[in-house]
Amino acid sequence: MANIIAVIWDFDKTLIRGNMQDPIFRHYGVDAAAFWDEVNAMPARIWATQQVRVNPDTVYLNRFLRETGADGLFPGLNNAMLREFGKEQEWYPGVPALFQRLATLHEGRSDWEEYGIRVENYIVSTGFAESVRGSELAAYTREIWGCELIECETEPRVLAEIGYTIDNTTKTRAIFEINKGIRELNRDGEAVNVNTKIAESSRRVRRENMIYVADGPSDVPAFSVVRAGGGHTMAVYPKGDIAALRQVNGLLVDERVDVIAEADYREDATATMWLLATIEDRAQAMMAEERSRIRAGIGSAPRHLREKEATINDTGKR
Repeated sequence: MANIIAVIWDFDKTLIRGNMQDPIFRHYGVDAAAFWDEVNAMPARIWATQQVRVNPDTVYLNRFLRETGADGLFPGLNNAMLREFGKEQEWYPGVPALFQRLATLHEGRSDWEEYGIRVENYIVSTGFAESVRGSELAAYTREIWGCELIECETEPRVLAEIGYTIDNTTKTRAIFEINKGIRELNRDGEAVNVNTKIAESSRRVRRENMIYVADGPSDVPAFSVVRAGGGHTMAVYPKGDIAALRQVNGLLVDERVDVIAEADYREDATATMWLLATIEDRAQAMMAEERSRIRAGIGSAPRHLREKEATINDTGKR
């Protein structure tokens, strides 16, 4: 088992001020509010007209795909463009610096090096995986989960089909993939999936060594899975947003999260201080556990018996 501390991040409204699609809307001159209003109305409209249930978290993908043709709202939109739009994200204060700091936190720590302790960033989002990959955070992130879109095979190559989706419930699948090290195993040529039975002692990241950071009630399934495994959770809200504060405070009252904080990740901000303190606590617990395991595996050193002890052992009598 690796001594990995995993910080698992939501993306929209957790690391950035709005939605990762905002640069796309700006580029094409699309009214973002009107677009999302239409998307949010789609589940009820489709049910009323067709009695078909849709996933409200990912139905927006269909709306995008219908608009990538020459006459659509997003003509020519493809994966290369999604990656470029990833470079235009508006981070909350301190985000890129914190990601870099966490990814290199072990450097210069001889105690961490001795026990192989590392911190890894993971991003699990219902947005576009390609936009996250195109952002500056990708360099400091171990793995990215998000929605993947397939381009058509004819020119011009535009986004045409859904390849993979993440919603607020299947984020828990990503958590178990991190727990079991599924992507690590598959990179080594294994053929394993999230349902593969892997002994707890062989799992790459124990859930008690996970920290999940997100912005609200839609992440309750992920919060619950991490907390149930002994991990830690934090809900963040934008500065000055009283409605968002009330929302995350409800999560705290309901014991869904350990702490709430402003979405500010600068050096002296509450979110950063809590993260660093929690990581240090987990690292200390890991080292104590390793030392205990080592002591348990060491027997008593042989020694010369004193004369009285030798007599007792030889005769069985005093």
